[in-house]
Amino acid sequence: MSDANVNIPHGFETLAIHAGQEPDPLTGAVVPPIYQVSTYKQDGVGGLRGGYEYSRSANPTRTALEECVAALEAGARGLAFASGLAAEDCLLRTVCTPGDHVVIPNDAYGGTFRLFAKVLDRWGLEWTPAQSGDADAVRRAIRPGRTKVVWCETPSNPLLGVADIEQLAGVAREAGALLVVDNTFASPYLQQPLTLGADVIVHSTTKYMGGHSDVVGGALVAADAELGEQLAYHQNAMGAVAGPFDAWLTLRGIRTLGVRMDRHCANAEKIVELLRGHKAVAEVLYPGLPGHPGHDVAVKQMKAFGGMVSFRVAGGENAAVEVCNRTKLFTLGESLGGVESLIEHPGRMTHASAAGSPLEVPADLVRLSVGIETAEDLVADLERALG
Repeated sequence: MSDANVNIPHGFETLAIHAGQEPDPLTGAVVPPIYQVSTYKQDGVGGLRGGYEYSRSANPTRTALEECVAALEAGARGLAFASGLAAEDCLLRTVCTPGDHVVIPNDAYGGTFRLFAKVLDRWGLEWTPAQSGDADAVRRAIRPGRTKVVWCETPSNPLLGVADIEQLAGVAREAGALLVVDNTFASPYLQQPLTLGADVIVHSTTKYMGGHSDVVGGALVAADAELGEQLAYHQNAMGAVAGPFDAWLTLRGIRTLGVRMDRHCANAEKIVELLRGHKAVAEVLYPGLPGHPGHDVAVKQMKAFGGMVSFRVAGGENAAVEVCNRTKLFTLGESLGGVESLIEHPGRMTHASAAGSPLEVPADLVRLSVGIETAEDLVADLERALG
């Protein structure tokens, strides 16, 4: 936002539309232009115009996205990447070195687990899974002097576990480690972990931030400006940056994030009502349910409970797969957070990489990304699929 507005407090929706997105000074365009350019004319040797020299290092469209995401998460520095996993990789190789140790969730996203177990493990980064919702379990998993990061997803993917961010921040500080929170499922509209003591936020902006299943991206937001500078150095050195068109699409999605999340949450609650009373459903996993083990924490740190719902099918794995195959409006597909509803079988799809590990998910589990369609249509579709 302009310098004149920097010290004026603004609401979330206002920031989503205006932060980093002042009208173009050349034309007055109210949407930041797509600077589809690789290099920039310099005003003399070393004289950068506006700080731009090469679009791997910085690009005006990407800058707009990075400033917007930082504002939404109340952070000091935001950085945009080609994917969520590219953001995670940059973060871990910035703050860790071979021989260091990380505590990861025992129900982490399959791609995050694969990054630790199959890629960074070979680089010499050690890891231990622990239940993020149990601060004592996380504390026991820490290796004094070696643990550099406590990693947290809340709500987690796909079991929708909830961790107390403020409590984990204290555990991490005691160990001299950073608390990293993957805020993809909640989005900054529902939860702002930096305000609760987290050090770094990770996003797959592919999901709720972009919101239309038409762009892949990731982001980091650092609470500390110095750490933000270190991350920016590695972002440039490693090069997995968001392209200008991808940054523009993500910004377009962010502008409606608040109103979309309201509908995602409202629709999810109606889906949960159906699932709770259905004989084909053995268990519903949703932080909005009073019986959920993390419900009280979710009430404390989230604005609402999100658009993700998981459930276990009473008939077992084959029955769960059949439910996924029978829906019409819920599209069978990976990813989440788009305006359209998706259904998947995590054990065979998004979390197949965790099979046989401590992070293996139940075979009878179905995960829903509840979209913003007419709620009654979604309920009817799922009711037919459940039989």
